[in-house]
Amino acid sequence: MLSLNQLFLVSIIFTVTYFTNTVTLFGQQTSTSWSVQFKGIGIFSSPSVTDLNGDGIGDIVFGAGREEFHSCDSAVIALNGKDGSVLWTVSSIDHIYSSAALKDLNGDHVDDILMAGRSAELMAINGVNGTIIWKFDKEKIAGPWFNFYNPQFLSDQNNDGMEDVLISNGGNVLAAPNETKDRFPGNLVVLSGKTGEILAKAPLPDGKETYMSVVALPSPGGKNYKVIFGSGGETIGGNLYVCTLAEILRGDLSHAKILDRSKKKGYIGPPIWADINKDGHPDIIANAVEGKMIAFDGMTYKPIWSLKMPGTEAYSSIAPGYFTGGDNVPDFFVSYAVGTWPDLGWSKQFMVNGATGKLAYLDSLGSYQTSTPVVIDLDGDGIDEAIININLVVLDDNDKSSFANNLFIVDFKGGEVLQLWESHPGSNLSSTPWIGDIDDDGLLDIVYCHGTDLNKTYSFAGLQVNYIATGIPIKSKIRWGGYMGNMRNGIFEK
Repeated sequence: MLSLNQLFLVSIIFTVTYFTNTVTLFGQQTSTSWSVQFKGIGIFSSPSVTDLNGDGIGDIVFGAGREEFHSCDSAVIALNGKDGSVLWTVSSIDHIYSSAALKDLNGDHVDDILMAGRSAELMAINGVNGTIIWKFDKEKIAGPWFNFYNPQFLSDQNNDGMEDVLISNGGNVLAAPNETKDRFPGNLVVLSGKTGEILAKAPLPDGKETYMSVVALPSPGGKNYKVIFGSGGETIGGNLYVCTLAEILRGDLSHAKILDRSKKKGYIGPPIWADINKDGHPDIIANAVEGKMIAFDGMTYKPIWSLKMPGTEAYSSIAPGYFTGGDNVPDFFVSYAVGTWPDLGWSKQFMVNGATGKLAYLDSLGSYQTSTPVVIDLDGDGIDEAIININLVVLDDNDKSSFANNLFIVDFKGGEVLQLWESHPGSNLSSTPWIGDIDDDGLLDIVYCHGTDLNKTYSFAGLQVNYIATGIPIKSKIRWGGYMGNMRNGIFEK
């Protein structure tokens, strides 16, 4: 009798392709090692990398699925980093779009995987074989429950010897765009990392929904945290807040500090913690959907600066790095959507000087997407470059358009935008690349995912995962290596 994982391998179509195409960048050649395609599913998750099979090479984990309220037998997929073959898959009742939070939950010295998605899907998965360690059961816990977003691990809160989990839940997809009566309050939830049991649940203080992943900054020498969260959405106003974990554990956010308000739009993209005023304490940098980047003192919560990009909306997170140089203060690179939801057709990319809050770079590359850039100093000159996925609109001889996508390097010092490798058919809506060293050879590796539909960005026709082995030496610490940073916690460390 076939197992569920074996049934998946029989029922779903996937192909692995090996490439030898090369591009020369910074005097070194980049070559695509492999790409793997899956038919009949889509991707909004960002890849994470950890060694699951003990061969010393990082393996790739990501979420996937079919359209909303449709189950999928391949909602979490683990690929062998060596050759792209499938290690295991996990099914779900709805789409899994979070990035994997990695932690050894069962004591076998291999990372296990915490994944979240629509319809209150939240599960802890054994990294070795894909079996379920625990799963959130919304039928047994008073709700209503909606989407879970990217989880964060906390220090052990219930003294059972295992780190615990902080996560946000909210967002009723069935509510009409401008309808307010069917908007249920979002919640911040603390769960046991060992069992998934709810330890605390705190509704948002303004009674509004949430689509934002929380970002938690640990306090020195204790179990408490400062937590940033947001309310509102594409058409509903909201607030940006900061609170403490202690308030969440009490189930009462009525004293949470409001950092910013927006009457017509909310706060969706995860914020970050980064020290920009040189006081030794991380500050808060966030996007408002109304097309605004804002910064606040992490100690006093007073505004530091704000920059508005007219005619745009922000659904992505922020990539920090040292792009301007000379002041040892991180700067911030983002991609915003041009237009007003749901009419979002193009993108603007810009960089803000972290010390001054002034616009330091502006471009307009590709059609709408919400993935976040990743950041590394590729040439070792002390000035970071950003790598960003761009959707291209291609016209054939009959002026019929289709999508292609590619990775581009933004060289802020030289003022250039460089194509990383050849374009692929299809588009990427929200999957952020991963950069690092999968095989521990000291050279940069890149993993990125995209959809394969030529005509639609919001599509479940198929997805492709690409692994690029470059010849570029990693000369310094990678600044921002994936969605929400190197540790997936939204904290930028100097």
